[in-house]
Amino acid sequence: MASFDFFAPCPRGLEEALAAELAELGRLAPLSVGKQVPGGVHFAGPWAAGIAANLHSRIASRVLLRVASQGYRSEQDIYDFAVTQRWEEWFSYQQTLRIDVTAIKAPVRSLEFVTLRIKDAVCDRLREKTGARPNIDTAQPDVRVFAFLTATDATLYLDTSGEALFKRGWRLDKGAAPLRENLAAGILRIAGWRADTAANLSLYDPMCGSGTFLAEAAQIALAVPPGANRRFGFEKLKGYDITAWQSLKVAAMDAQRDARARGVPDTIFGSDISGDMLVKARANLERAGVGDVGLKQVDARDMTPPCEGAGIIVTNPPYGERIEVRGRRPSRAAEDEDYDDGGRGQFSRARPDTLDADFYRAFGDTLKQRFTGWSAYLLTTDMSLPGQLRLRESRRTPLFNGALECRLFRFDLIAGAVRKRNGDSATGDAAPESGE
Repeated sequence: MASFDFFAPCPRGLEEALAAELAELGRLAPLSVGKQVPGGVHFAGPWAAGIAANLHSRIASRVLLRVASQGYRSEQDIYDFAVTQRWEEWFSYQQTLRIDVTAIKAPVRSLEFVTLRIKDAVCDRLREKTGARPNIDTAQPDVRVFAFLTATDATLYLDTSGEALFKRGWRLDKGAAPLRENLAAGILRIAGWRADTAANLSLYDPMCGSGTFLAEAAQIALAVPPGANRRFGFEKLKGYDITAWQSLKVAAMDAQRDARARGVPDTIFGSDISGDMLVKARANLERAGVGDVGLKQVDARDMTPPCEGAGIIVTNPPYGERIEVRGRRPSRAAEDEDYDDGGRGQFSRARPDTLDADFYRAFGDTLKQRFTGWSAYLLTTDMSLPGQLRLRESRRTPLFNGALECRLFRFDLIAGAVRKRNGDSATGDAAPESGE
């Protein structure tokens, strides 16, 4: 059985979580997890390993199959390297093509020029071997070739995923700066949410927006493969293991059917102040095959625990592009002439700092006063969030939502702790990381 080297990119900061997830996929296919590098994890195995990763990984952004690697000194060296590869054994000239190049400290004139040279090499090779060259389609190509350059080496990959894996196929309605599904899944894993813990661990997202955390949490609890409802790039490559694909696909569809029959555990809760966002969340949850998890329209400052006992809060508070916090109730800034919500329960960008400070201070008080014993995981681009909440984080993990650099703050809400900040007392303080 042939073995291949694969590379699975992921949101930076989730490499360890992805490596653990890939190791678990060894139950489905022979798979050996290799080195973790910033932004991804190497692994090896037969075609079934790459197929299983595409179908079941919740954290990977793509699965790339390594074609070859070689040293280089110039763009011509890269062309000569690429033109010798047997592309005709992977795809035909009748399929459309896209080339993507990324680099770290590469001594080249421009990545655009390298991209052009690799494109020329692939097309020249196919024209030499088949008599015709493929067309280029940068929007919806049949085949994607990826190249990664270091200061000394060039590595060529074939994309086996097609569209990015965080595009599960269920999210059609979303808000501004949406949380990517694979980042949400990685955060849930960091928070301890697993299929084997979901029945006994309560999870609450009080600012659920379009429901990304909730949909991912429900699918994890039900063991629904994230790729069950989508197509993959390897289906357009020659020589992939169609028997393994059919077997894994049938098992995935069976798991999805069984999950619908079981229903979502009653340990997942969500709320949002915006009725419009809750409509979107319900639609997304339905498309994700998990149904309604009992959403409620609640201001996060007025929230109360949705269940008996403690659990985890996992949420993505408004930030940056999402600064128009939904349903903001009037504060001191409402008296300013620049404040005008137009009757929609929103606020303008005119005084966001004051409004954010008011909101987060009240939200922090709610956490301290009503959620003793809980752990809260908050993803934000605002590094000053703990100060605004008047809570001390027990852990901070650097993460990226697309190009946005974020921090995942964990707060362990402990009864009776008191800390002074700028003359204010704060009860329910959190105890004393970070990943890249």
